[in-house]
Amino acid sequence: MNTQQDKASLFTRLFSAIGKKKDERSRLLELLKESQQKGLIDMDALIMIEGVFQVSEMRVRDIMVPRSHMVVIQKDQSIEKMLSVVSSSGHSRFPVIDESLDEIVGILLAKDLAHYSDEASRKSFELKDILRPAVFVPESKRLNVLLKDFRTSRNHMAVVIDEYSGAAGLVTIEDVLEQIVGEIDDEHDAADAINIQRHGFNRYTLKAITPISEFNDFFGTEFSNEQFDTVAGLILNELGHMPERGEEVIIEDYQFKIISSSSRRINNLQVTLLPEAKSVSSGAA
Repeated sequence: MNTQQDKASLFTRLFSAIGKKKDERSRLLELLKESQQKGLIDMDALIMIEGVFQVSEMRVRDIMVPRSHMVVIQKDQSIEKMLSVVSSSGHSRFPVIDESLDEIVGILLAKDLAHYSDEASRKSFELKDILRPAVFVPESKRLNVLLKDFRTSRNHMAVVIDEYSGAAGLVTIEDVLEQIVGEIDDEHDAADAINIQRHGFNRYTLKAITPISEFNDFFGTEFSNEQFDTVAGLILNELGHMPERGEEVIIEDYQFKIISSSSRRINNLQVTLLPEAKSVSSGAA
């Protein structure tokens, strides 16, 4: 069968599988993995599709910024203080609170506050003129539903509330999209320093040159670094040969998959935590 026929067959089977019950999902994922091995889709596309399925199974509580890490603005702060908070945090949206974190009165956009950056304009500043209504969502809301709500409402941030209607944290559209495409870096992120990136509830990508000590600190593992210093060395020692792209190996409770490599080195890996592995807190990602 030629490549065009392969593609036609692939998409026919894909469309027949989409929309079926949850128990059909594993069969569809196997089909996608076969397609990647045949070169019909690349590894990045496969990871993204897997992320889409992952999002449909996750809830807001799995990815939200917890209450203790929220950067907020108090409604009675001076505009100078507000500008300072915006500048130092690098965020684009801020919950505005009254007396406590459980009293959120609205959302402030950094771009709206930027209009009052000079001394003359500040004299006419009134917070109520630029304050936007806050959107509240429960911790149990599914991410795929939240993403749809974000798109239809054009909101990019929601306040997460717990069962007592208190603020449990924050979630943004970027947080949801990162579960599909991986970390979204901006000018405030130290991208070059990141070796391990989260792509879902139990799935990560990492540079093969990541030191084993850093891997251990991140995942809470105890891999030895006496014989080799990097994760690449760990993989090579386990396999006994230079792996090809797509090759997999399980070491303890972690499945390593080669995303990219050459004839001389491993470049990037996908790591999946198997059910027996200890969970990794969202703060580590």
